[in-house]
Amino acid sequence: MGQAPLAAAGVTPNDEALMEQGVDLSDKAVVVTGAGRGLGAAVGRAAAAAGAAVVVNDVDPQPAEECANAIRAAGGRAVVHVADITVWSQAEALIERCLHEFGKIDGLVNNAGVHLPQHCWEMDEAKVRKTLEVNVLGTLACSARALKAMRAQRFGSIVNTTSGSQMGHEYRPDYGASKGAVSSFTFTAAVEMKGTGVRVNAVSPNAETRMLDDLDKFMLARGEWQRPSLPPPEHNVGMHLYLLSDLSRHVTGQIIGLRATGELYIASHPAILLPTAKAPQGVWTARAIGEAIDQGLVASLQPLGFKRLRQPIVER
Repeated sequence: MGQAPLAAAGVTPNDEALMEQGVDLSDKAVVVTGAGRGLGAAVGRAAAAAGAAVVVNDVDPQPAEECANAIRAAGGRAVVHVADITVWSQAEALIERCLHEFGKIDGLVNNAGVHLPQHCWEMDEAKVRKTLEVNVLGTLACSARALKAMRAQRFGSIVNTTSGSQMGHEYRPDYGASKGAVSSFTFTAAVEMKGTGVRVNAVSPNAETRMLDDLDKFMLARGEWQRPSLPPPEHNVGMHLYLLSDLSRHVTGQIIGLRATGELYIASHPAILLPTAKAPQGVWTARAIGEAIDQGLVASLQPLGFKRLRQPIVER
């Protein structure tokens, strides 16, 4: 099944057990962005253990080299390509490196991302721009070049990274917006790639990574804070390997997620809810809209946010 031994530096026995994924990625070439640390490094090592040749990308050379060295020490194949994916030309060069090294690109994992907590009434321009540039622009830039190559090949799989924060979550206005954009792009790209042999999906992971460090600082500055207990990155890699492998050859345009409790789920797509209604007099006035909603002539108002809150009525 293309599984390589993982008795390498930085790979624990727990990693080894988790990387026995039951998939074969032999003869596949995969690019993983943000693969120097955390979830990206875990995905890179797991893909290599399943037989893939991995292009390890990070903006920071040292952790990228460490990840690649661990893969090679375990008998896998890896090359390092340092690039800032927020720069369009560098993102294109990353994908072209894979094409040059391996003659094709079978998979792209758009893992690189940032999370800089802030309240929506305190948004800082620099934080917002960085979040959107890394999470959205980086994903689109890498995907554009990869999709062009995959479309010509007539095969390939892109795995984007979204989040439940797109549904609405405290202190994550720009982060949630960026992940909503990633999900929307996933749906659009999957529609456009229909019939080409190219699949585009997204994962919504839950893992202990450096993102929690920024959250710690933000929350501790506002009072007592109990850091959430999240699983290690290796607990999430099954989603990525599934979507990169032929096991998911019939799956596209989907969001697969893991809750912190370990529950696997499929997220719904934005959709028009039924029933709908036609204007009683041919024109929807504000009053007619209010009556239609209050009388249940159209679908019910939806729970709000990731925690499915019900919006209370605020008396003036």
